[in-house]
Amino acid sequence: MARILAITAGAACLANTASAASPPGKPWWDPDHDKGGWKHHGGWGWGGWGKPPKGHGPPGYPTATSAASPTGTAGGLPLVDSEALQASILEENLSEKALELQEAAYSTPNRNRVFSSPGHANTLDLITGYLDQYPDYFSYYRQPFTALYSQASGYFTVDGVNQSAAVFEYSPSGDVSAPFVAVNNLGCEAGDYPEEVDGAIALISRGECEFGLKSSLAGAAGAVAAVVYNNVEGTLGGGTLGEPPRPEGPYVPSLFTTLENGTAILNALDAGEVTGDLFVNSVIENRTTYNIIAQTVGGDQSNVLAVGGHSDSVFAGPGINDDGSGIIGILETALQLSSYSVNNAVRFCFWSAEEFGLLGSEHYVTNLNASEVEKIRLYLNFDMIASPNYMFGIYDGDGSAFNLSGPPGSAQAEAFFEDWFASNGLNSVPTEFSGRSDYGPFLDAGIPAGGLFTGAEVEKTEEEAALFGGTAGVAFDPNYHQVGDNYTNLNFEAFVANTKAIAAAVAEYGTSFESIPAGNSTTKVKRSPSGVKRRGSSHCNHDHPKELL
Repeated sequence: MARILAITAGAACLANTASAASPPGKPWWDPDHDKGGWKHHGGWGWGGWGKPPKGHGPPGYPTATSAASPTGTAGGLPLVDSEALQASILEENLSEKALELQEAAYSTPNRNRVFSSPGHANTLDLITGYLDQYPDYFSYYRQPFTALYSQASGYFTVDGVNQSAAVFEYSPSGDVSAPFVAVNNLGCEAGDYPEEVDGAIALISRGECEFGLKSSLAGAAGAVAAVVYNNVEGTLGGGTLGEPPRPEGPYVPSLFTTLENGTAILNALDAGEVTGDLFVNSVIENRTTYNIIAQTVGGDQSNVLAVGGHSDSVFAGPGINDDGSGIIGILETALQLSSYSVNNAVRFCFWSAEEFGLLGSEHYVTNLNASEVEKIRLYLNFDMIASPNYMFGIYDGDGSAFNLSGPPGSAQAEAFFEDWFASNGLNSVPTEFSGRSDYGPFLDAGIPAGGLFTGAEVEKTEEEAALFGGTAGVAFDPNYHQVGDNYTNLNFEAFVANTKAIAAAVAEYGTSFESIPAGNSTTKVKRSPSGVKRRGSSHCNHDHPKELL
């Protein structure tokens, strides 16, 4: 029985914020709002968090570096060389940092890195501890924001037999005993809920629309609880209702169960009434957490490559693949980059509260003004790059595989990674560019994006096993969102290859954006697969396949 799983929460719409410039004389980074601490050359803040001195500010803040030294860093370092940077990516360094990240979780009572927890605080300190070793190369700051935290436990039984289930994030608490009533279709319309649902437990199939919509429609129909059953076989990857409230109706205590359990209850209903007992204990509260935003001091500060991954885990485990692998790959690339100069600034982003709905990346992007959005020429996302039964997945930026493309430049990012894998004798496949990981807010702001992904709980096909090895019929990551997502869950062949690909991309775009069209943040991209509007932020398909809908 899962206690807490990854979640998506409502977040602010980008349209107005991204297009609105900061007030005259005020930088996009507001020192009176984001008091998390800007650190440069070993010092925290200036003058009681006042305006930093000229030449030293958060990434995107107008600096002397951007005006006077657009093509290099102090010390006359050689321009980054792609082959040399890739060669510096070593398995032993990735392994060492993965063990350190695991210790960051295991040294705390809950042995996880969920946002605002001691394990997450250790994670942030681990990242900044490495950055502090290169004070003349990187500037960074901690960007605070408040996020709605949810932690829950629960179960349900049928005829006294406990059923495997996970509590949806943001589910209210409840303790009910009531008959099951099957909802018509997929439960995405008010008319799908028969009168008999009033006072009953609504049994709903997963599919087409958000879990939160199903729960709220059940509440509007008078249900006392809801059980959503999966529409594919396999383990449960977790889910979220999204941050309340919803206009359709109140949430009811809600659980997610397997296709097998749902089918068994449906079959039993054909023979007569089926009674269930359901219990949920939920804690929902606001908590403060932090993004870490680091940037090369050198390079053109008006032409920025941003790379990112999320620093938090789910409650169930330490998250060493999800997304420890991504942030370690990014961090190791950053540290090795410090031996070189760059023509374009490179921004390394470590997002918090991704597992609660892309909240860190949403907060960051919504607080950029239009001119700062324009400076980000490309965003690359790395979320789960060392899955044990891996594939080499590349976000489908041109939309040729899934009919969901990104802003101009996204196709070129996809092509870059395709060429890299091919040139290294490795197969790759497109993965859906749905906007459901931390690249989503960048797409919404019209910023081109790309990235890599090695798979979550979806089972590997025979065709994929032929391409990548591994075992067909087994999840890419059987420990996805589970206690077993630890150091032993990592596949280092995938980990090293993907980190070298990150290094290649950083070298490519840190040198030139010649292949990327000039920025146009007015080009918004709507992510609405299956006709479902993204409510705030979402990241099923991890892209996390079983979290929002």
